[in-house]
Amino acid sequence: MARELLVNVDENETRVALVEDKALAELFIERNDKQRVTGSVYKGKVKSVLRGMEAAFVDVGLEKDGFLYVRDVVAELDSLKEVAGGEALGEEKPKRRRSHAAIQDMLKRGQDVLVQVVKEPIGTKGVRLTSYVSLPGRYLVLMPTVDHTGISRRIEKAKERDRLKGFLRDIRPKGV
Repeated sequence: MARELLVNVDENETRVALVEDKALAELFIERNDKQRVTGSVYKGKVKSVLRGMEAAFVDVGLEKDGFLYVRDVVAELDSLKEVAGGEALGEEKPKRRRSHAAIQDMLKRGQDVLVQVVKEPIGTKGVRLTSYVSLPGRYLVLMPTVDHTGISRRIEKAKERDRLKGFLRDIRPKGV
């Protein structure tokens, strides 16, 4: 397999392309106009919980507090206790309301939470956050809050897919 790495840098952006067998395999573009935070993972502190909006504002150290909507909060925050280093909620299950738990049953003011930025700030609004963290790699995406194993479609050989599934089954922590 012939591999080639092409890099183009100018004052506004840097482009890096990985070419495998004369076909583009990956492309990375980084723009210099401003700092991008989408995908960044933070240990934040809940500043306020808004029952009416079913959301919370979380301080992650950026200029504005981030916005965390109730549907973007992992239902079982106890599973993140060790990762976030914060105090998780008690053992009781949150009360159900409509199709999801109430925000005040899931988050408390001053609570530490592990969050990931899913949307850049716009105008006067802060970043949009989720507690469903995902860490992407070339052939693997680690999702500490999701109990699922999958193999990249780029790996086409059934024998290799089965080997990788077996390997993941052996090393994967429960619930990850």
